[in-house]
Amino acid sequence: MSQNNTEKKGVSFGKIMVASGVGTLIVLVIVGLFKLLLFFGIIGSIGSTATTAVAKDSFLKIDLTKPLPERTPNELDALMNDGAAIGFNDMLRGIIAAADDPNIKGIYLYMGSTYALSWGKSEELRSTLERFCDSGKPILAYADGYTQQGYFVATVADSIYLNPSGLVEFRGIGAESLFFKEMLDRLAVKMTLIRPKSNSFKSAGETYTMTKMSDANRKQIREYINSIWEYVIDQVSEARDISPENLNRLADNLDAVLPEDAKAYGLIDGLCFESDIKHVMENNYGKKAIVTLNDYSKTLVPKTISKDKIAIIYAEGDVLPGTGFGTAVYSDKITKALNDAAADDKIKAIVLRVNSPGGAVTASEIMTNAVIRARKQKPVIVSMGDVAASAGYEISCNANYIVAEPTTITGSIGVFATIPEVGGTLKKYLGITTDTVKTNSNSTALSIMRPMSPKTLELMQRNVEEFYTVFINRVAKGRGLDADFVDSIARGRVWTGRDALKLGLVDALGGLDDAISIAADSAGIKDYQVVDYPAPESILENIMSRKSESSGTMHSYTPMATGDGVWIGGDAMVNTLTRICETRGLQARVEFFLVTE
Repeated sequence: MSQNNTEKKGVSFGKIMVASGVGTLIVLVIVGLFKLLLFFGIIGSIGSTATTAVAKDSFLKIDLTKPLPERTPNELDALMNDGAAIGFNDMLRGIIAAADDPNIKGIYLYMGSTYALSWGKSEELRSTLERFCDSGKPILAYADGYTQQGYFVATVADSIYLNPSGLVEFRGIGAESLFFKEMLDRLAVKMTLIRPKSNSFKSAGETYTMTKMSDANRKQIREYINSIWEYVIDQVSEARDISPENLNRLADNLDAVLPEDAKAYGLIDGLCFESDIKHVMENNYGKKAIVTLNDYSKTLVPKTISKDKIAIIYAEGDVLPGTGFGTAVYSDKITKALNDAAADDKIKAIVLRVNSPGGAVTASEIMTNAVIRARKQKPVIVSMGDVAASAGYEISCNANYIVAEPTTITGSIGVFATIPEVGGTLKKYLGITTDTVKTNSNSTALSIMRPMSPKTLELMQRNVEEFYTVFINRVAKGRGLDADFVDSIARGRVWTGRDALKLGLVDALGGLDDAISIAADSAGIKDYQVVDYPAPESILENIMSRKSESSGTMHSYTPMATGDGVWIGGDAMVNTLTRICETRGLQARVEFFLVTE
């Protein structure tokens, strides 16, 4: 009887399992079909997007409230991304095209309550807008509240408007770094910072080993934020006809932050709501319609169809080895793009757009060698964005010509390594201990479970010293400078583009369009097409490439500009902690958080 009951229970259990399995399978099939239909529906909607016609006397609205990647994202990223659907490259192209478009009456800069660009991109955008002004067409700017970068851009406008309840955050630039030593101490994590003895300015690793700025770090930060601020003040002074002395007084005393004060002191022209801007356009300029930048970009076609091309290769994000997806400078991807562009007879010159705080030394070396090889076949011009420092500078320094913005953060020629020791953490908090069996005396020399031996520490110190020498010689040869002079201005020190020009680290001040013009002159061509290289992937290509890369480590440090920041990789805290865990080998990186608080 007991045996029969057991058999019945076994049968019942088996039936339940089969039924559950079938039910789960049906649900999975239904969900899969739904996703498939949705997927093809998306593809269909993308493929059937109609070209937007631009009405006569339209204002081109440029929304600056969302982060802008260097390059317009592919279709899949555009669908999944909460940021702008258009890249910084196509924003600039759209503004340049609008200057000659008879249907575009003027430009409307909309900044809402947020502004997403940092100083480098803000300067490049402002310079492009100044070119638009040469057409005689007006620019209007509106914000619910102006950040300093947003206000800097807005000063190019004919009229600046502010929400009656908004603020103008005109208060000067301050720098603030995050330090994790006390947190790591509480977690019983011991960090060892190894850097060349002369690299006192190479401060990125200090965030793990100190509780405040070193004297060298404080000095370099003070100098480069002063350089940025002096440039900003000069530009605002000229645009608003307010002396630099008065502008600094307003910033020191916060005299022009509140809306009525900002208007009284001449920082803005009027107080109104966003809905009122349409009436200003109609009454003052005869505006009939507003076209968004996204829609306007769909109407643009290359002015010249030429067999000669200039390739733009985008190196944006942390420098990482191998390949992957997400915003990062992957050595394999950039090297392939450089090799392919160099081998393509239709490509007459290469513009390498660098917007990177640096990263892994091995990856940097691979790409630097690729630049050197490409340069032997055709001109390679570097355009620096917000930041092109450390490894970001190394991959730039052997180009034929380097163009940087006055506010670009660059230099930081140096190297460091941070080695964590977590054995104490595991024992203290989890009760985990380790034991070791070795074949040789140093088999576990680089284990993070125990302190480094004096021999290991000596080896690592030699490693960083030797690469620093390699880095110095790379710069000296690429820039045609004496190695001793390069060493004197290197040592991990950060410079702005303005200062880097004086030191010979860059050749000219300007933006991406300037770099393209220099590339064309270097190649001896007048009629040419500008192509983003490699070509953007379709949705299916992107999905397949992500599928093939998903088995490895996925890096997705997304660089973004905060309201008053120069460079923060995604969420600053999360990314910094991630780097502590994921950093491997020597690093050539700059890591500063610039705010105005």
